[in-house]
Amino acid sequence: MTAVHPLDDSVSWETPTWIDMSGRPQDTSPAVLQGTLDYWRVLHGALQDEPQRPDDRAYESELAVLGIERGREFAPDERMQDILARAAVEADAQLRVQSLADRRPDRTVWPDRYWEWVTLRPENAAFEIGGRTDVDARETWFYQAIASSPAMFRRVPGGGSLYWFSGRDSDGVYLDGGREYTLRIPAPVPARLFWSVTVYDAVTRSQIATDQSRAALRSMFELSGATDQGLDHVLRFGPEQPATGEEQWVKTIPGRGWFVYLRLYGPTEAAFDGTWLPGDITAEG
Repeated sequence: MTAVHPLDDSVSWETPTWIDMSGRPQDTSPAVLQGTLDYWRVLHGALQDEPQRPDDRAYESELAVLGIERGREFAPDERMQDILARAAVEADAQLRVQSLADRRPDRTVWPDRYWEWVTLRPENAAFEIGGRTDVDARETWFYQAIASSPAMFRRVPGGGSLYWFSGRDSDGVYLDGGREYTLRIPAPVPARLFWSVTVYDAVTRSQIATDQSRAALRSMFELSGATDQGLDHVLRFGPEQPATGEEQWVKTIPGRGWFVYLRLYGPTEAAFDGTWLPGDITAEG
């Protein structure tokens, strides 16, 4: 069993209790709270638990106008409850469109296919450019994901990682959990360490959860056989198990949209100079 202990032996330490999370659904952005008054209640609770940071002072000032402050009860009257509930619906819709149907021209990786840069700002992990913060890029990232690090934002060969996003098929149509799709990844993939394709539920923006218990196809695990043989990868997505290639298939949910992240760890020059290109996700039938 994995052991955790302090580096400094003089520190008082209590052995942690490990919790088995296998098979437990994880929704990092609960859909039941999005677009509801409960979103503001959760936000108020988080504000009580988290330390204040200098970068957040302006945002806390805006929240204070709404009655959300540190050390104070959140008790909006009926009028304010109605305002906040409607604002939550509109804000969630705005961010969903901004994140999953972005129209920024700099999002496009290659002009002839539907792959986008997941992180719109490659300069740094703080979304700072020219003495300002690219708030639009920051919001787009954090609606899809959570944390950030410099290694996730670099667009240069070598260390770190490279993330690409796709939510449409080769005809520009949003991905539908009730249809069958394929994605061709040419070999060799320009990743010195490893690479993966992960499927996310468009509602929760968390990894897709089905009875297959699989959301990712990874070069070191599910795809290792083809990787070792230097073969192109034909990945499959859809609600029904394919007749062949089950080991390279991720199950989707009818009636739900989805999107993918293609991640390269230790990307090489071919990932940037156009000599290697992933295919678009193609609808079957």
